[in-house]
Amino acid sequence: MSLAASIISSTLNAGTPLLLAAAGIVIHEKSGVLNLGIEGIMLMGAVIGFSTTLATGSFALGFLAGAGVGLLLGLLFAFFTLGMHANQYAAGLALTLFGTGLSAFIGKPLQGQALSERAASCIPGLESIPFLGEAFFSQHFFVYGALILIAAVWWFLFRTRAGLILRAVGEAPQSAFALGFPVLKIRLLAVLFGAVCAGVAGAYLSLVYTPLWVEGMTAGRGWIALALVTFATWRPLRVVVGAYLFGGVTMLQFAFQGMGISISPQFMAMTPYLATILVLVLISRNPQWIRLNVPASLGKPFAPRS
Repeated sequence: MSLAASIISSTLNAGTPLLLAAAGIVIHEKSGVLNLGIEGIMLMGAVIGFSTTLATGSFALGFLAGAGVGLLLGLLFAFFTLGMHANQYAAGLALTLFGTGLSAFIGKPLQGQALSERAASCIPGLESIPFLGEAFFSQHFFVYGALILIAAVWWFLFRTRAGLILRAVGEAPQSAFALGFPVLKIRLLAVLFGAVCAGVAGAYLSLVYTPLWVEGMTAGRGWIALALVTFATWRPLRVVVGAYLFGGVTMLQFAFQGMGISISPQFMAMTPYLATILVLVLISRNPQWIRLNVPASLGKPFAPRS
């Protein structure tokens, strides 16, 4: 029972940064913008969040700093792709390279340092419930916040007029513009939301998941989050399944160790990425399924025509 509760708890913890990042990706991809710079933004959010908390002792300021650097990098990406009409694929890859290099440079003096205390976790009064308390109610509040966020994203996209407009911008931007909707402004707000979510996801990694800074600590989670959104066919609630599936596979190595099963740790470390590749291969076998769900203008620049 204790092992099962620990696996569930660890799965929720491991899936949360993916869920945070994927929630933002769903929004900006639904608007027609493809940002491949999520990995770089997460790394910058991780190093800036960690350094801020290390200097101030405040986890709240660390998360705010992670969100802030995400916002700045989102503005940088939007300047080139929405303002200068640069290729979104190239701009996103450049942002990932920029974030990876800059985070390594900023984080070099932080290597080996750890936070003096852990972020507060658990729901008071519920964490003592046998099994359920350890499995579900002993988490950092961002674990529950991520679930609320993904539910809010679903409600926004499919139950509000603003969400309908956002989806229209992603499907037919010229038509939306002809109806008087500010396409570039809507896409800008969507990009900024996605970048802030990625920054917070990175901060979660360095402040809660593993409360220290290690160069490249995202370990490809930005790319995994992008793949999850495709796997979930841009449906927010399906993203939850994908995020926790990845988290569960990540925790398998610890579960096997607890059961006394000896498997190479290197093999277990690569299983989440093998699972992601396998899912993408299976999806690519049915391209029509993707075409039916992908936003029609995803990755395509928009220039207003008078």
